[in-house]
Amino acid sequence: MEMFKDNKFTILREDGVSVTCDVLFTFDSEETGKSYVVYTDGTRDEGGNVQVFASVYDPTGENLKLMPVETEREWTVIETILRNLQNQIQAKAMGVEPDVFDPFDTIIEEE
Repeated sequence: MEMFKDNKFTILREDGVSVTCDVLFTFDSEETGKSYVVYTDGTRDEGGNVQVFASVYDPTGENLKLMPVETEREWTVIETILRNLQNQIQAKAMGVEPDVFDPFDTIIEEE
């Protein structure tokens, strides 16, 4: 079964309302050993920015439930990837060729 058909999926909020979400990207982290989906429901925050969410998921499709990101380490990996992607997009929008690097290369130094 395809979990994210056409890069979309539906969640059921706690209030019982169904919300369709758009998958922005998925990735596997060697660092955490987990697979993540980064997505949006199209809502905006107070500043007018589109809200983005992340969850752990099972890429085999055996478990269709999204699971929470549990540790600060995981959030650091996700935020680093988002920041790298945003920097590349902004550089391209300004007509500047961004540094050539893989935005998913998220080796984080041990603290």
